[in-house]
Amino acid sequence: MSGHNKWSTIKRKKGALDAKRSKIFSKIIKDITIAVKESGDDPDHNPRLRLAIANAKGASMPKENIQRAINKGSDKDAATLLETTYEGKGPHGIAIFVECTTDNLQRTVSNIRAYFNKYGGELGKNGSLSYLFDRKGVFSIPVGDIKQDEFEMELIDAGAEDISLDEDTFTITTAMEDFGNMMKKLEQINVEPESASLQRIPKSTETLDVDSAKKVLKLIDIIEEDEDVQNVYHNLALTDELMEKL
Repeated sequence: MSGHNKWSTIKRKKGALDAKRSKIFSKIIKDITIAVKESGDDPDHNPRLRLAIANAKGASMPKENIQRAINKGSDKDAATLLETTYEGKGPHGIAIFVECTTDNLQRTVSNIRAYFNKYGGELGKNGSLSYLFDRKGVFSIPVGDIKQDEFEMELIDAGAEDISLDEDTFTITTAMEDFGNMMKKLEQINVEPESASLQRIPKSTETLDVDSAKKVLKLIDIIEEDEDVQNVYHNLALTDELMEKL
């Protein structure tokens, strides 16, 4: 019986990982599709497409999936995808910023508003909370054979604001204006990031007790599961105590 329970646990974990992987692929496919519609299907002349393809490779997306997304972007009859953002307060006043890519704005805003209402939050007006976040370039790079000191000097020259090393991965943060410079620098020194994106980093964070924080994270999880949602940012402090409880 214990063997059966163990297998059930393994299946549940695998299902969760597969769902997460599917969500990541879905985000990247939308990024590729929009990039192609904006500036064509040649990555050499389309920086956004080049970045999306790099992120796809970093996520181990099969080549055929990448090509299918490029083809979809090139299809004039395919549904038009629009990028939109939403801002609101979660439980206990935590700021939540949502980035979406959708083919139906009415459906998306209706869903996002319903999530906030159901889980103790309130959707606000665009611009009401964006001042709480800074847009930053964030790069994740496997250490591999990189010589740290030389590498860091190259990155500082390209505008790196912060460089951290966590086990086998460098995380580099830049100002939004230096995002393109960093991409060019990495190409020049033949370093391929595992992921690279513009993210919204909170200027300060709010600390809640564990039970209150869990309510906020429940809302964030529900929003992230929506097929139209690309990214969710918040200013909840993820303390060591909270992470242990989770």
